[in-house]
This record gives sequence, C-alpha cells and structure tokens, in this order.
Amino acid sequence: MNRFLHLARLGLSAVPSPVPRRQRRLAGRHALVDDIPFVLPVDSVDTPALMAGFPVDREAAARLLPGGELHPLALPGGKGLLLITVVNYLRTDIGRYIEFSVAIACTHGPRPAPPLLPGLLRGVFRTGQYVVDLPVSSEISVKGGKGIWGMPKHRASLDFKVGDAAVSSQYEVDGRLGMYVEIARPPATALPMRVGAVNYCAFRGMLMKSSIYFDGLADVAVGRRARARLVLGDAPQVAPLHGLGIADDPLFTVYLTSAQGVLDDHFECWFLTSEQPGRTYGERLDSVVGLGLSQEWPEPPRLDVGAGS
Repeated sequence: MNRFLHLARLGLSAVPSPVPRRQRRLAGRHALVDDIPFVLPVDSVDTPALMAGFPVDREAAARLLPGGELHPLALPGGKGLLLITVVNYLRTDIGRYIEFSVAIACTHGPRPAPPLLPGLLRGVFRTGQYVVDLPVSSEISVKGGKGIWGMPKHRASLDFKVGDAAVSSQYEVDGRLGMYVEIARPPATALPMRVGAVNYCAFRGMLMKSSIYFDGLADVAVGRRARARLVLGDAPQVAPLHGLGIADDPLFTVYLTSAQGVLDDHFECWFLTSEQPGRTYGERLDSVVGLGLSQEWPEPPRLDVGAGS
C-alpha cells in the first residue's frame, strides 16, 4: 500500500492543517488566565516528540469512552487504535515540561463511523483522540491544561531519552510504574507534517474538545518497519488500559526531532450524558482549586524498565 495513503487512513496525513487565522491575528497579545500569563499564540518551539499507534480490542476501547457520542476508530478485524504521544516541551510560556499522552483514536457523533473514512474525512466525522491519561512534569501544566482545557493532567515523574537507535519515555507516580514506551528510531524520512489534532477529554461531567497544531519534519515507520515496546505498570491511572488487549507490535511509529506547536485557545464542551441518573465523568472542579504556578519537576523515574526484554 502507498505509504502516504496508509498514513492518511490512520489520520496522520501530511495534508496541510494551517493554524487558525485568529491565532495569527492575535499574535503577540497577552492573556492572564487563572493567574497563568500567556503570550498568544499558546505555542511551543524546538519540540521533540515520539508517537506510536497500537491496535486494541475495539469493544474494550468503546467501554472507556464516556457518554454516548464518542466511538472508537474502526480498524479491520474488530480493532481500535491506542495512541501514545510523548512531547518534550523545551520552550513554552509555562516553562519546560514533558507530556505523556495516552489516548484512544475516536470519532464524535450520534453513531460509529465506517472503517478508514474518518482518517481521510476528519472534519466530517470529527475524528480525534479521547485522552485517557495525561501525566506531565510540572504543577503549572496541570493547572492550565486541566483547569482551562479540561485535560486529565496530573503531575508525575517523567523522562524523555533519545539514543542513536531508540527513543523512549517512562512515567511513574509515587514510585509505581505508569507506562514505558520505546520506539526504534524510524528511517530518516523527514516527512513534512503540518497536522491538526483534536483532543477530547472528560472534566466536570463535560466533554471538552481542544485543538493542537504541529509543524515539523517527521521520521515515520509503518507496518513491519515500525518497532516499539510498550510496558504497562500498576499505577492506578493506567488500570483501565489493562483490559484493552494491546497488540505487541505497533501499526506505526513517528519521531520528530524538532517541531513547532500551537494549542488553540478556543475550545468547545458538551454535557456528558448517561442512561441512568447520577453518573458523572472526569475529575471535579476542586481538583484544580489550590494548584500553584510551580515549574519544578519531581525526581526522574527510578524503575529500571528500559533494561527489560
């Protein structure tokens, strides 16, 4: 299969996704939100990142999606897609931090979308990812990401290691392993990628939708050329993932040595509903009350997972 067509079907096409015009128009203006100072656009530069997509059981993935309007992306064989994205933000308005995103590729609408088309027609099917877990290095990142955009951020011990043959990241909470991911460095494809991605998150009983735009040169491996290792730990934040039937081999891996990103300050939200009364989704508002602006990091991960087989 043509590599670019395959990437498009996975929602990773290199079709340009320009930053919204409003972001360019307001560039250089200042905002102060929950005491966090921003200079628009909310961006990052010189940002390395890794990404890997693993097949999972689609029915199991559906059980992790809140409300009735998110549906797992349908891959052949009854599979869905788990997306692991680790971004090493070196320069942002809120300082340096690492972000470890664990998400399920999904669509948003009254019913599930047909296979493959959501990758090509992302706007029609409102294709994105539902973020299950999002550990970050700093308190200020939790305060902003969760308090403003509704992302399920929590502070954790994280690293981001780049070697000649592999790139890896590990996160721990209170000495317990959350997740370890390692990808073999893909061939130096330097594929130009201007990608707009949609995040869906649950917070305060609402579904929060935010958009981020990345621009950079990506080294990409697909199918048998993609090699990665994913290790799930026993931290409570990843407990729901143990029932997903995550495949050993990834569908694709991506490594960006340096990228630029913009997080849109515009977001949308809807009530998350259920058939029975009394059910809610996501953390409560009081989970961000009292958070400060610290950019300090915890101690780095200590568990020797990377040496495993």
